Amino acid sequence: MVELHNRAADLQTLLDDLRAEGDALDDLVADLPADRWAVATPAKGWTIAHQIGHLLWTDRAALTAIRDPEAFRAGVLEAFTDPLGFVDAGAAELAQLPAADLLADWRAARHELALALAEVPQGTKIIWYGPPMSAASMATARLMETWAHGGDVADALGVVRAPTARLRHIAHLGVRTRDFAYIIRDATPPAEPFRVALTAPDGSEWTWGPEDAQQSVTGPALDFCSLVTQRVHRDDTALVATGSDADEWLGFAQAFAGPPGPGRAPGEAVP
Repeated sequence: MVELHNRAADLQTLLDDLRAEGDALDDLVADLPADRWAVATPAKGWTIAHQIGHLLWTDRAALTAIRDPEAFRAGVLEAFTDPLGFVDAGAAELAQLPAADLLADWRAARHELALALAEVPQGTKIIWYGPPMSAASMATARLMETWAHGGDVADALGVVRAPTARLRHIAHLGVRTRDFAYIIRDATPPAEPFRVALTAPDGSEWTWGPEDAQQSVTGPALDFCSLVTQRVHRDDTALVATGSDADEWLGFAQAFAGPPGPGRAPGEAVP
């Protein structure tokens, strides 16, 4: 059994895994004919080009947050004039690029971001759309988004991805953002920690929280990661909640910053 609690992961390991997650998605789109970039994905109104465009847009935003916090802060104020639309607008703009240019720009941005994160001084918090984050947390968030949007691309292409140990980072983020999911909904987080015990792809167990917690969540790590990235409806998972608070949390858990998304309807996307 691997006891994770809230232990910070080694930054270099995170960056290696972030690169690997990006490379895995890159492999899915690298040889696509230009017209295939217009294939619709499970995200309403988003094509494969939108998915990669969003990742490029967010990687660039993270670079700005690291290198020019004041410019990023100004961008946040502008974005919050349309909090539900600015993400779609950014993806739509970049989706108009020729596929080869979009892919090249995303490759360059994600490479540059990994280098920039490695140079962030220990203890520094990076401004973001949600709470400020350490370099390790930012790397985890970028890995989470790359995996989540990569899942939409894989679904669009009819590809079944094999889950990897990199899911541990996403699951950790999903657990750590429990209180944020309440606060962003103007709700009060439960006072007591939950126990979360997930079955890893290799059959081992990843755990967070005290063993004697009254509230708990158990089930496959893949299902939990799909849920907290809103790529699957709870009804289509094998997750089990014990306790009313844990049960409520699974109804709106999210591992990403920003306004709550609509999620997926039952049966719409199954991991």
